[in-house]
Amino acid sequence: MCNTNSLTGLTQNCCTLCRPYVMGAKAKGASNFMKYIKDTVICVSGGTLLFGGYSIYEGNEKFYREVVMPTFRLFDAETAHRLAVKAAKYKLIPKPQKPDSSVLKSQVFGHQFSNPIGLAAGFDKDGEAVDGLFKMGFGFVEVGSVTPAPQPGNQKPRVFRLTKDNAIINRYGFNSEGHDAVYDRLKFRDTEPLVEGQINLPRMEESRNMLNINMWTETTVINNDRIRKEPGIVGVNLGKNKLSTNPVDDYTQGIKKFGEVADYLVINVSSPNTPGLREMQGKESLDYLLEQVVAERNKLSVKPKPPILVKIAPDLTEKDKKDIADVVVKREGFIDGLVISNTTVSRPETLKSPNKSETGGLSGEPLKQLATDTISDMYRLTKGRLPIIGIGGIGSGQDAYDKIKAGASLVQLYTALVYQGPPVIGRIKRELETLLKEDGFNSISDAVGADYKIK
Repeated sequence: MCNTNSLTGLTQNCCTLCRPYVMGAKAKGASNFMKYIKDTVICVSGGTLLFGGYSIYEGNEKFYREVVMPTFRLFDAETAHRLAVKAAKYKLIPKPQKPDSSVLKSQVFGHQFSNPIGLAAGFDKDGEAVDGLFKMGFGFVEVGSVTPAPQPGNQKPRVFRLTKDNAIINRYGFNSEGHDAVYDRLKFRDTEPLVEGQINLPRMEESRNMLNINMWTETTVINNDRIRKEPGIVGVNLGKNKLSTNPVDDYTQGIKKFGEVADYLVINVSSPNTPGLREMQGKESLDYLLEQVVAERNKLSVKPKPPILVKIAPDLTEKDKKDIADVVVKREGFIDGLVISNTTVSRPETLKSPNKSETGGLSGEPLKQLATDTISDMYRLTKGRLPIIGIGGIGSGQDAYDKIKAGASLVQLYTALVYQGPPVIGRIKRELETLLKEDGFNSISDAVGADYKIK
């Protein structure tokens, strides 16, 4: 058997399997030497590929950290992003996680969440990979931002890794396929063809030799024309078109379009990459916008009507935060929650990466404390009346726990997924469960705002 403790071990110890080739070369002479070299390379390569595939399927954290994610970083950041979305779309991801612990379950916005770890908007902008993302272990997935009309976003390059800082700067600018394309995917995702043209994918029989090179022959064909809808909560993050002359109408169109297919809707007025967007966080502008959005939501015939959340920036003054709090809690049943926070335009002096001066929104570890402080401030200003989804620099169970204790009922990842890969989801859930139990909490809900309550 090959040693599968590491790729090196696999390659070295595949000699056991390949020894017949070497012995044959010695017996038959040098004329056949090249043939046996070729066969040996094929043998070792086959073992390596099988080990790699198995490690990906199993969600091996070390393999992802040392092999898979560095491989993705060989591509420019946007290409790697697209490849990751496609991998999730076709479910080329670790096998399904074990059932979530009951400690991680909670009810928020009238929905039952199997765990509080979600995927932030910006990763699956066009709703291509929702089911694959649920299969990774996320409790909820937020797609978007989605604009009414398709638009290409800002000029490339527009995404930059800050590897030394575990961070990303992006200036995508709401690149979107538009309402219609995303709606169609969400509406029919439980019966959507796996790939265009509805092909069948073969599966190798279990009795086949693991190192058989001709692995796509003599196979059992399974009908994979349609994919199974994975359980989970789906949010849609709404944005405005860059050249829109009526931004409020852009958002109300989004409410009408996605009200029947989204479990919740997010009004994104905080991206730093669309000119004038953050000005809509001002008290009068925000109040007018949300009045129109809520009125449109209340016209929907679907029951229950989708909750409406507002996504805000971390770069706010104390007055800005108080103004937003006054608007969102001005009456019962108005706005249902907050998403905190978007990326920051600030640049901490601690940044080390060469791309630190690029314009755009900064996410990842450098955003962590700023986002947590903003969550804490908004939880205090709203007196805990609105559920909060916390985002910003979450890469461990402790990071998630800190945001929950600051006031978040749910949390979202993005940048950690880029650097650590899908295994980070399961690890955060395990660590979070341990931390909750150590502090005597029986559920996520018990821990929400614990730091504020202590004060």
